[in-house]
Amino acid sequence: MKKTSAHTQNEIIIKIKVEPRSSKSGIAGTCGDTLKVKLTSPPVEGKANKELTEVLAKEFGIAKRNVHILSGKRSKNKVIKLIGINSINPLNPKNTDIAQSNN
Repeated sequence: MKKTSAHTQNEIIIKIKVEPRSSKSGIAGTCGDTLKVKLTSPPVEGKANKELTEVLAKEFGIAKRNVHILSGKRSKNKVIKLIGINSINPLNPKNTDIAQSNN
């Protein structure tokens, strides 16, 4: 078997429910297995998708180019692939409540 790359990328695929035209942008919590994200942008001409990419990149500490909308570009319900994730819980992107250990 031949390897196509010497490096592996950590990636996750998550479900997102977007709430456009909110008063604040950011992750609003979860609903089952779906991450709720509030956006100030309207769902017009890709503005909400652009803001979603920016919010997720910031929250997960990755580059905007590593956030990919796999499905739902014209829907409130989306499936997103995040590349370059290092042991992060997608429901708590900044690991604020997770104790890190060096075991």
